[in-house]
Amino acid sequence: MAEKPLTDWDSGLCDCFEDARTCCYGFWCGPCLACTVSGRFGENSCLPLCDILGSAVLAAFGIPVCVPPAVLSVRAAMRNRYGIKGSLCKDIAVSCFCASCSWCQMHRELKHRKKTPIVITIENNTVYNMQPVPVAQLPVEMVSAQPPTAGVVISHYFNIFD
Repeated sequence: MAEKPLTDWDSGLCDCFEDARTCCYGFWCGPCLACTVSGRFGENSCLPLCDILGSAVLAAFGIPVCVPPAVLSVRAAMRNRYGIKGSLCKDIAVSCFCASCSWCQMHRELKHRKKTPIVITIENNTVYNMQPVPVAQLPVEMVSAQPPTAGVVISHYFNIFD
């Protein structure tokens, strides 16, 4: 079975000005962006909350968490599904040090993948000159210009009082 060649991400990790709306969304409401990306990718929309709540709970018990699990798992799954170049080591590094940039990059990638291509079809329309379809006409009664022959008198009007 032939494998498809690996491609690059549609945008770089720090290409915020390529899609400023996504970066503003991630900056002002990062957890909302993460939940949106997770849901659009087909995972549970609440999965990124594990990064926020899980890290806080574990830190409360004195267990530091370096790698946020949700961003790492979604990023690795997205790379595998779309055949994007990279490695698990790079995914771990990006997830540790640039989690919000990673969510923004994945959001841009999903937007790029969801674009519907515009297909323009040009057809050669041939015009045929045809005569119109004949229309049936009602029969026309022919009236003779000569007076009726003698002896044949047909009256349509009778006068009773004559």
